[in-house]
Amino acid sequence: MLEFIHQLDQIDTQIFLFFNGMHNSFWDYFMLIFSDRFVWVPFYVSFLFVMLKNFPAKVIFTTLAVIVLLIIFCDQTASGLLKPMIGRMRPSNLDNPISPMVHVVEGYRGGRYGFPSSHAANAWGVAFFARYLVRRSKLTFFLCIWACITCYSRMYLGVHYFGDVLVGTLIGFIYATIHYYIFQHFLHKYTNEFKPTHHLRFSYVPILTGVISIWIIACASGIMMMYGIHVRG
Repeated sequence: MLEFIHQLDQIDTQIFLFFNGMHNSFWDYFMLIFSDRFVWVPFYVSFLFVMLKNFPAKVIFTTLAVIVLLIIFCDQTASGLLKPMIGRMRPSNLDNPISPMVHVVEGYRGGRYGFPSSHAANAWGVAFFARYLVRRSKLTFFLCIWACITCYSRMYLGVHYFGDVLVGTLIGFIYATIHYYIFQHFLHKYTNEFKPTHHLRFSYVPILTGVISIWIIACASGIMMMYGIHVRG
């Protein structure tokens, strides 16, 4: 069993080094900015706007409450429970034997432990929940792309192995599924108004906001690269 775990760890390390090894100055800036949660506040606000235009007030308040709980469960399971319990060092951690081979950006190394990725758990938790909520929608497709880039950015920055983001994705899926069925039960019991929809009015607004955000990140990355400006001060 230990030999099998060791082999998985070696494979995981090779996958990580492959993704982490593909880098240049522009993508250093881009991935560091993209990975910042606060950059995506306009996108979250635009998602709230779509909800206001499509769902009754009780559904909106319940949805927001469930999403907040979903993120708390995803984040605390990953960061508060499993990271200190399992104690797998981040690849960028200076105490990790592979750290000399890891490309880090502006000295950013994250905390001591990285398994599983809370970024992946949170991003995929929201993406899966939105997928349950509105089913076939371009918006949910965009959320999945956003979650994928978020996961890739964590490997690019050297703070997570592939296995970290994979298990984080699994955590997001499990909690999104559980919270969605709790959400459905709550609404059926108290409002009986909500039905998953395939068609959302103004669904283009978050997509457009997300695309513009990515464009701004790309432009800012290019300018900062040209003038040697550091993202982290």
